[in-house]
Parts: sequence; structure tokens; C-alpha cells
Amino acid sequence: MTKGLAGIMKQAQKLQAQLGRIQEEMAEKTIEASSGGGMVTVCISGKQEVISVTIDPEVVNPQEIEMLQDLIVAAVNEGIRKSQEMVAEEMKKITGGLSIPGLF
Repeated sequence: MTKGLAGIMKQAQKLQAQLGRIQEEMAEKTIEASSGGGMVTVCISGKQEVISVTIDPEVVNPQEIEMLQDLIVAAVNEGIRKSQEMVAEEMKKITGGLSIPGLF
């Protein structure tokens, strides 16, 4: 292997280790999002998994179940979007803004 190629391989291995560390850190982080003025709040992990859903008791009305369902969907989607942004920002720090296909 040439010296240049060995250096590139070493950098790639270092980047891979850093990315693995960031992914582990993101799994530990959470983000909260809400809808309906805080009537429904969700907590999402950096792995885009729903950790919890909190519903204001005043929202629970059997005649308005469709509204509650819509609020839950909106809060979950907002939480996932925020979680993806959080992960992308952390990855950008490691990659220097370089877009690496298949990374996210």
C-alpha cells in the first residue's frame, strides 16, 4: 500500500470510529415535541424511537377521538423531524458538512 492510501485508510477508520461514537451518544439523547399547544407531547430518542407520549387529560373526550389521534400523529412526526435534525447536526460536526451517502 502506498503511503497516501494508508493515510486515507487510517482517516477512514478514525471517521468510522467517531461516527459509531456519535450514534451511541444519539441513542442516549432525547427530544420533546408537542402539538395542540402542549395537549400532546412526545419524547423521541436519537434513534427515532418514541420513548413516551403524554396527553393532557382535558383532551380525552370520546367524541373528539379523531382530533386526539391527529394531535398524536402531529407530535410524533414533529419529534422525529427534530430528532433527525439533532442527529444530522452531530454528524455534520464529524464529517465537516460532507454528505456521505447511506450515513443517515
